[in-house]
Amino acid sequence: MEPLSPGSSAPRIDGAQGGTRVAIFFKINCPVCQMAAPKFEQLEAAYPGRTLAIGQDSEADVAAFADRFGMASVPVRSDLPPYALSDAFGVRVVPTMFLLDDADTVVDVAESWDRDGFLRITRLLADATDAEFVPLSEEGDGLPAFRPG
Repeated sequence: MEPLSPGSSAPRIDGAQGGTRVAIFFKINCPVCQMAAPKFEQLEAAYPGRTLAIGQDSEADVAAFADRFGMASVPVRSDLPPYALSDAFGVRVVPTMFLLDDADTVVDVAESWDRDGFLRITRLLADATDAEFVPLSEEGDGLPAFRPG
C-alpha cells in the first residue's frame, strides 16, 4: 500500500491537535526511529503543539521509548495490530512523517530519515503557522542525509 500523498484526505487522529501539524509514525525497535527521535523532540520544541508521534507498539512501550530516546515533550499514542491508523495512512516504513493541514489534508510526506524531507516539512509547517523557520538538521549534526527505515 502506498502512503497517502499530498492532496489526499487523511483520517482524523483521535487526540491530535487541530491546525497544521506533523504526524510521525514509528516503532520502538526501529534503529532509524531511535536515531531520529531527538529531531522530533526539537520539532515539537520549535513548533509547540504541532507534533504527534504514533508508535506501532503498546502505550507503555511507546511512552518508555519517548522518555529513553529524547521525545519526552512530544505527545505520543499507540497504534496496535492490526495497525488501523497506520494502514489508513498507508505507512509502509518507519519513521514516516505526514504534514497535515487543519482540514486533515496531507500537505507533504517524508519516509525513513530523509534530512531534505524533514527540512521541507519543517519549512512548510513554519510557513503554515506564520512561525520562523528553524533548520533543525544540517550537515555535521551527527545524522546522515538519508537512512532507510
